[in-house]
Amino acid sequence: MTATTEGRNTKRRDGKQFSYPAAASLCLAGTIAVLNAAGNAEMGTTATAKVSVGVFDETVDNTGGAAGGVQVAVRRGCFQFANSASTDALANTDIGATCYIVDNQTVAKTDGSASRSKAGVVRSVDAGGVWVEF
Repeated sequence: MTATTEGRNTKRRDGKQFSYPAAASLCLAGTIAVLNAAGNAEMGTTATAKVSVGVFDETVDNTGGAAGGVQVAVRRGCFQFANSASTDALANTDIGATCYIVDNQTVAKTDGSASRSKAGVVRSVDAGGVWVEF
């Protein structure tokens, strides 16, 4: 395509909400959303090669369906999740660092000896949990 010589109506998004094909699984609202190797959205688990994309904006049950057969809404932003335990717990000294997915609602300080995928960036840690920016 060549360069335009006129103004154009460029499509845009606010960068906060997207829709992805759902894996043949349950996607619960408010849980960590990841894309698997096939590019389908599923809940976060301790696994490698998952791409964190945000938080499910709705619950979609595609357990009896075909992967990619339905779409699920995902929202990007900063959300609070449960903090891992013991030496893997996050603290205020970890603000700005990457955190890792333990399960669909828990994040940790380390990648668990290369067994966890990245969740997002730690923005705050308080008594309620860890604020993660996706």
